[in-house]
Amino acid sequence: SAPRARLKARLKRTLPVRGPQAPTVGELMRWYCLTTNTHGCRRIVVSRGRLRRLLWILLTLAAVGLILWYCAQLVLHYYVASVAVTVRFHKLPFPAVTLCNINPYKYSAIKGHLEELDKQTMTALESLYDFSGSPTLRARREAGPEPPKKNKFLQRFPLMKIESLRQRTAIDLGTGHRRRIAGTVVSPEGSTMVKNPKDVVGFQLCDSSNNHSCVLYTFSSGVNAIQEWYKLHYMNIMAQIKSEEKQQMSYSAEELILSCSFDGVSCDAGNFTSFHHPLHGNCYTFNSGNNSKILNTSTGGSEYGLQVILYIEEADYNPFLVTSTGAKIVVHDQDEYPFIEDIGTEIETATATSIGMHFVSGGGTLSLGWRPGGGLASGLLGNISCPTEAREA
Repeated sequence: SAPRARLKARLKRTLPVRGPQAPTVGELMRWYCLTTNTHGCRRIVVSRGRLRRLLWILLTLAAVGLILWYCAQLVLHYYVASVAVTVRFHKLPFPAVTLCNINPYKYSAIKGHLEELDKQTMTALESLYDFSGSPTLRARREAGPEPPKKNKFLQRFPLMKIESLRQRTAIDLGTGHRRRIAGTVVSPEGSTMVKNPKDVVGFQLCDSSNNHSCVLYTFSSGVNAIQEWYKLHYMNIMAQIKSEEKQQMSYSAEELILSCSFDGVSCDAGNFTSFHHPLHGNCYTFNSGNNSKILNTSTGGSEYGLQVILYIEEADYNPFLVTSTGAKIVVHDQDEYPFIEDIGTEIETATATSIGMHFVSGGGTLSLGWRPGGGLASGLLGNISCPTEAREA
């Protein structure tokens, strides 16, 4: 112990002394309590009387205990915190889907009614463009029956090549005869300016009770003039055919719909409701709600929507009536009429088309995928395909 005491005394002489030179732990604690900023510890030392000192000891220990308990709770909550995620699937009413072939009637079934109109159309094409038609068109004309009786409506409103708008003379493209024209000149092409008057083609419509009340429709494009003139006479001819016969000349559900599946379950033509459209022939609506039963869906995505493969019979299209091949589709509510011509989406052949929808829960309306939807959203429709090859028997 003597060497130890000598070493301690030597260090005390050589090192600077800071803080209390307390020989015992008790005195060191007393010095700390007197100099610290902690209010409770100081009051424990300077308080007179055992009761006061005891109260300050209890208060200080309680405060330290609360601090330790709160810190422990923070650590425990950090490590045991959990996140609960609840996923719910709501069933949504599936909309009605209407499908129509762009070509309203099979050309092989209706060409007997259009024989004279098609003949004059080919004559107009040959006169304007020196066009004799494709081998398919020539074969159709040669294989067709003898022309029926002359159509009075067709003779009264022929397609004409305007010679002079000032002198009011034109050439009938069907007969080649020159004839007088009258009436107000209307150009459906709007602001199209015709530089050469010899290029003007059109037709004249007159009141049946007053031949002097006429309107002359002019076109700077012979193709546009032929298309509009053909549609005019086509609608007049079709209006004279009975609806039962027109339904038979159009496409049946079995011919148009090759395969169908909804929500992963197969469906067929029996799941479609048919109606006749004046411009698109027989159209078919899936989930129309006519039987008071509307299908629901709870899962989005094309795999669980409606998947349909259509066969449009491109080889039997009317070459003068339609300029494209495919089908038209309209997605609508069960209580809405499908306006095919106005809001129909055209689907091309040899492609798979996917259509997504949003259901707006607040307004109860349907909107196409390019419009932002609110509320509960779900992909409702799947793929709709139109192959081009013929179906095997």
